Amino acid sequence: MSEFVHLHVHSHYSLLCGLTKVKPLVQAAKDRGFSALALTDNGAMYGAIEFYQTCLKVGIKPIIGFDAYVAPRGMLDKDLVEDKTLYRLVLIAENYTGYRNLMKLSSEGYLHGFFNGKPRIDKELLRKYHEGVIALSGSIGGEVPQLLLGNKDDLAKKVALEYRDIFGDNNFFLELQDHPAIEGQLQVNTKMIALSKETGIPLVVTRDVHYLNQDEADSQDILRCISEGWKVGYSDREDFRHVDRSFNTAKDITSRFRHVPEAVKNTVEIADRVNIEIPLNNWHFAPVELPPGKTADEFLREEAFRCAPDFYPDMAPEIVERIEYELGIIKTKGYSPYFICVADYVQYAKSKGIVESTRGSAAGSLVSYVLGITTVDPIRFKLPFERFLNPFRPSPPDVDTDFADDRRDEMIEYVTHKYGADKVAQIITFGTMAARASVRDVGRALGLSYGFCDQVAKLIPQGAQGFPM
Repeated sequence: MSEFVHLHVHSHYSLLCGLTKVKPLVQAAKDRGFSALALTDNGAMYGAIEFYQTCLKVGIKPIIGFDAYVAPRGMLDKDLVEDKTLYRLVLIAENYTGYRNLMKLSSEGYLHGFFNGKPRIDKELLRKYHEGVIALSGSIGGEVPQLLLGNKDDLAKKVALEYRDIFGDNNFFLELQDHPAIEGQLQVNTKMIALSKETGIPLVVTRDVHYLNQDEADSQDILRCISEGWKVGYSDREDFRHVDRSFNTAKDITSRFRHVPEAVKNTVEIADRVNIEIPLNNWHFAPVELPPGKTADEFLREEAFRCAPDFYPDMAPEIVERIEYELGIIKTKGYSPYFICVADYVQYAKSKGIVESTRGSAAGSLVSYVLGITTVDPIRFKLPFERFLNPFRPSPPDVDTDFADDRRDEMIEYVTHKYGADKVAQIITFGTMAARASVRDVGRALGLSYGFCDQVAKLIPQGAQGFPM
């Protein structure tokens, strides 16, 4: 383990705030001698799995967390005047239980605490999901730092002890940030050290990393301008260029915190404590209803042969052989519950007059056809089952079904009610600014004329990719 570990790091999944993509970030950590690295994006864990897998590939210990937004009054309080203030708090998963609790905290923030563009949580929720979680007091925008900055030292002590009570002894740390250029940061650091001596709450050194190298400060500043609708030349905006938020080396940081060696050492001790093993590539199918005494494989076989004569009255040998062949592969791969589930909700849509259509390689499955999942006869059109599913395919079958726009809510309600809210999820997609749009946005932030930016943008080929929004 290196002598220092970065525990407060943002990637491009801190949308329009962080600059670095996950793979270059992890590679930089490897190149600069780090044996462990944290990812703590703003309010969410979008990059957690990509980060986890990338770290393991290059031999770096992944530390997963997020930089939370804490509502001072409560996450359900949503008043434009009273609830403008938000505090920051870095949360790190110590183990798999903590990882699951972080997912719950982040989800609750988006589902119930989202307000004014931010997924907020509160202390009540932290008490509920604190197990396996290590907390750092956050950047200068954290509650304890803000109170110290406002010379409310007694109240800061009370709040720090409250956080220690929430997370438990040695699970809450006072954060000394390596950002002397931020107004008040050195004052806060000095008071944090005194507060630690008074309360026994341990210290930890961090840097609020948003990009890899110091020369990228201008780019990150423009990114923030795009996010906030500012122009670089505005005098009354927050300028991100004067603060170094680069991913610096352990030697660089430790050289400035020799007076608090325990705070540097604690970064390594936290990294040592973290042990997350995320079970991946295990399929969790919905709990389908089966007749008493029947397995999913047996029920699927019965249904396939019960329905097949409706499409092939003579049940020619090649039809029987094809169904048996497909069922054999489905059984071997363990996908019978999936086919039963899809057939169920597609049949529900048909029974309710909800327009639906299944597309993609699933059309090559005769089992899917006779169950009503697809509507194209794979025998007539000579569609291969192997393109959809074969013994050597590592990924599960993917049945893409579209439903009428104005009745999707009914389908979501049906599967949620039948299979359980904890078995149903809606996917997230990330929009990207295509290269042309990026040029126009950057030009706008720089205060350049639209005509000039438009001319430059049109020199870029259509479809070129830009940056995640």
